[in-house]
Amino acid sequence: MEQEIRTRLHAVKKEIAEAARAAGRDPEEILLVAATKAQGDDRIRAAVRAGVTACGENRVQELLRHLEANAYGDAQIHFIGHLQRNKVRQVVGRVDLIQSVDSEELLRLIDRQASALGITQDILIEINIGGEENKSGIRPEELDALAARAAECAGVRLCGLMAVPPIANLPGENRRFFREMAQLFVDIKRKSYDNNNIRYLSMGMSADFVDAIAEGANIVRIGTALFGPRN
Repeated sequence: MEQEIRTRLHAVKKEIAEAARAAGRDPEEILLVAATKAQGDDRIRAAVRAGVTACGENRVQELLRHLEANAYGDAQIHFIGHLQRNKVRQVVGRVDLIQSVDSEELLRLIDRQASALGITQDILIEINIGGEENKSGIRPEELDALAARAAECAGVRLCGLMAVPPIANLPGENRRFFREMAQLFVDIKRKSYDNNNIRYLSMGMSADFVDAIAEGANIVRIGTALFGPRN
């Protein structure tokens, strides 16, 4: 198992490096987040031993179970799934980055919990870049207002943007969405909001991370290419 994951990780890192160099970028700028949805403790530990430095969880119950088992070791922990309001207390302060803030209400709840704990919680704002009704995320035109609200929250530090574009039917089909995200990232980075540290653009998964890197992603969330198809 571990050798299989190690081999897959080497291949993914090679693709990341090639994509970065092709875009005139330093491969070290790109953070690979292992999407550990539905993975067992042993497989996560194997990935960390193989060289994974950040793990991303979609589900709170899985996050808590893996934390209890110390499956993540020294790796960063990101929450990358939709965060329900009633689960905020179970996540804030237990992960390095919440990538999926998609409303002012959620932002306020995270801020309140972080302030109660005396910490600053790093977050990304999730953009529904494809305008899909069945996906989380704010509309692009709502970004400025939510970023401004984040600047008012003492317990929150806005660190960038995240997106899950529509499923591509053809190679390269999602590049226009990645390009739009990159422009939003540049625009929001130029704004002089207080209490923010805009540095992360999280987009791209196993099927399209090369295109995402070409358009400016510096976090890619890799599951299938690292662990193989989920059961």
